[in-house]
Amino acid sequence: MTHDRHSFARGPPRRRRNADRITALKVRATLRRWHIWLGWLVGVPFLFWALSGLIMVWKPIEEVRGTDLLAPAAPVVLGAPAILPSVVAGLPLAKVTLEQRAAGPRWVIEVRGGPTRLADPVTGRLLPPLSAADASAEVLARYRGTGTIASVSRTSADDPPLELRRPVASWKVDMSDGSHLFVAADSGAIVATRTRWWRVYDWMWGLHIMDLKGREDTHHPTLVAFAAISLLTVLLALVLLPLSIKRRRP
Repeated sequence: MTHDRHSFARGPPRRRRNADRITALKVRATLRRWHIWLGWLVGVPFLFWALSGLIMVWKPIEEVRGTDLLAPAAPVVLGAPAILPSVVAGLPLAKVTLEQRAAGPRWVIEVRGGPTRLADPVTGRLLPPLSAADASAEVLARYRGTGTIASVSRTSADDPPLELRRPVASWKVDMSDGSHLFVAADSGAIVATRTRWWRVYDWMWGLHIMDLKGREDTHHPTLVAFAAISLLTVLLALVLLPLSIKRRRP
């Protein structure tokens, strides 16, 4: 019996190539299976991220913030030299400024670790916290929109509304155009302007970071986990792409 000596030479390498090909196919199939399952897992977060990102860039940020709804604060106009309240002597003051309000110029006295108070620069007397009528006057003095005041309500510093998210006691002035303006009850300053689109933007931001309750936590386990899985899914796709192209070559 005769044997082709070349068949012995070609046999083992061919078997090794076949074994390598089978191994490569198994690895590719495993990676593809992992990619499919991870894709299903992160598909919904991907949809939410894309949708919320699109809506958040849909309008200019100035329109979202309603920066055109408020005129700049009027300059201070004094008919006589300002009198500083005598009660501030010896107090640990953080800042004392003279600012214009709807009812006229006011001292804004910020005590370190204490409340902010307003004082009349003409008499030097401390003034009581703002009332609902005072807050409405502050808004009307600077509001440049087309709406009218629909309602005025008080908010607490201990439980501020989600729109404000600042520990400030304020008056919430709702306008008929859907805008909400927050006036600090102690200083009379308009501390926030919230348009209808701002509220949509804020909700989408909460969806984007997967924190619809507080809309501020960008470092919680759910977000980190889905971000890591999404990165792994993309990396698997980048590995599978050249393997798939190589496989389809004639």
